[in-house]
Amino acid sequence: MKIRNTIVCCVALLAAVSFSACTKSVVGSAEVRDLVLIYDGGDHRKIDWNKEKFAPYVSTDVVDGKEQWLYDGFLFLEIICNKDRGYATGYRKGGAQKEHWIGLIDQYLSPNRDIAALNDAVGEARKKIDGPFHRRKVVLSLPEPLLGQTDWGELNGKALDFNKDEDRIAACKWYIDLLIERFKEAELENVQLCGFYWLAEHVTETLTFVKAVSDYIHEKELDFYWIPYFKANGYERWNEWGFDHAYLQPNHFFNTSIPDSRVDETCTLAKAANMSLEMEFDERVLQQNGDRGCRMAAYIDSYEKNGIFDSYNVAYYQGNHAWSELNRGTEQDKGLYKRLASIIVKRQKEFYNRK
Repeated sequence: MKIRNTIVCCVALLAAVSFSACTKSVVGSAEVRDLVLIYDGGDHRKIDWNKEKFAPYVSTDVVDGKEQWLYDGFLFLEIICNKDRGYATGYRKGGAQKEHWIGLIDQYLSPNRDIAALNDAVGEARKKIDGPFHRRKVVLSLPEPLLGQTDWGELNGKALDFNKDEDRIAACKWYIDLLIERFKEAELENVQLCGFYWLAEHVTETLTFVKAVSDYIHEKELDFYWIPYFKANGYERWNEWGFDHAYLQPNHFFNTSIPDSRVDETCTLAKAANMSLEMEFDERVLQQNGDRGCRMAAYIDSYEKNGIFDSYNVAYYQGNHAWSELNRGTEQDKGLYKRLASIIVKRQKEFYNRK
């Protein structure tokens, strides 16, 4: 009986060790082919990013009837905190405070929502998809310490003053450390933290210290991401500021007076600067909610014509959750969804089947 009990205990111990190993959160740099933007964290957001909400972003069966992987990267970000404060320059009069920065982390890493929900959705997809599995990648945004803000809060008993670069850097380092710590504690077996995203879409207010933030991220063996708007100040010098991955925004979808040629122009600028591209659409793409499908199609046409889908990384701005809405819309909407989904599925296969 003693021998039998010993065997049982050993088996239980090995199982516990095995479970611990498979659920350990992974933090480290990794390549991302298709990065979708997930907005959440502000008081105005009404979407509950649960497992079911993430499912249409993780995989699809519309291409040939068989479940296949979609986006391999998920960028979690927020620009507005509440009616008075924002996480980046230009969105609200005041800057988000330390308690709001912490609240953002709490939301992103709470059980059953956001990153944990994504992890669960990926786990469900793994059961249906044959072949080798690659963790889905997570990129987390860094709130911008707004120039001039003096009411952010304290670190180590000192009230920070964002008129000083050293205090802005200190806040970013503290946030990076806390995010990494919380991510590791979450024990997520299907996703990997691979980098941080700079929320400021130009470098005008952050040029004097963003390289220091980049250096600290690299010390953590993670990558630094940036998505500047069309011809934003300093966009073409993105690598000088310390970014590892930069995607240029065409900003075509949102203004119907901008011709489709803008997307081709953006491809030319991005190629010249060795940048990636952003795909852009929101809920107005739906036929019954703005009927801007032709503007989304202009991106697809241009990116196919200019070889972007063949060899470039792409980020996908989709408003709140327009991607999942497309596949539940009209036949026109579903046609757009299937066209882009087919492209992403093909890109994912080619990217992860590289020898």
